Amino acid sequence: MTESITSEPLPLDDSYGSPVSAASLDRAVEALTANGFTVRTVDTVEDARRLVNEILPTDKAVFTSTSETLRLSGIAEDIDGSGRFVSVRAGQADWDLRARYDEVRRTRSAPDVVVGSVHAVTEDGRLVTASASGSQLAPYSSGAASAVWVVGAQKIVPDLESALRRIESYSYPKEDARAQQAYGQRSVVAKILITSREIVPGRGTVVLVREAIGF
Repeated sequence: MTESITSEPLPLDDSYGSPVSAASLDRAVEALTANGFTVRTVDTVEDARRLVNEILPTDKAVFTSTSETLRLSGIAEDIDGSGRFVSVRAGQADWDLRARYDEVRRTRSAPDVVVGSVHAVTEDGRLVTASASGSQLAPYSSGAASAVWVVGAQKIVPDLESALRRIESYSYPKEDARAQQAYGQRSVVAKILITSREIVPGRGTVVLVREAIGF
């Protein structure tokens, strides 16, 4: 999500940070399933971590998108740091990423598996993801042979309008603060991907966590 750094925080609507009701989650699960996604619902973040470790192949290239959900859950470290998986990031750890930009772009745009999160899930079964660079959007939409999204229950919203509002008033301010701390620069919502349906059977798996995690 880059601009010159200032210390002024963006307005934040904390109402988007709490898990939704069981009824709302159930509506999202039903709609996502109808839209072609495989949905796995778990109670805790640790359950999600365990499940992702179980379902990921150990002989395929796996790319982890930059995600607070993956970082906070330990899933990113499991994939990129344990040695159990064929991690794209681990394999490129000693690369000069700028010098080999085209290779980086190609390998990260079309891995065998992409693992990440989204910024909103609508009750009618759509995934909504915002990005500054768009680097995760190519594998999310079609570049990866399969995708796994780990999503906290606080990200479920009634509709697309609410999803876009959540991004602007919650996810973006949170990411902007993170970017300033991590990179010394502001963030920006430059691109938004709306995934309304998965037409390839088994390609997209949504792991919904009843707890809140990420933003």
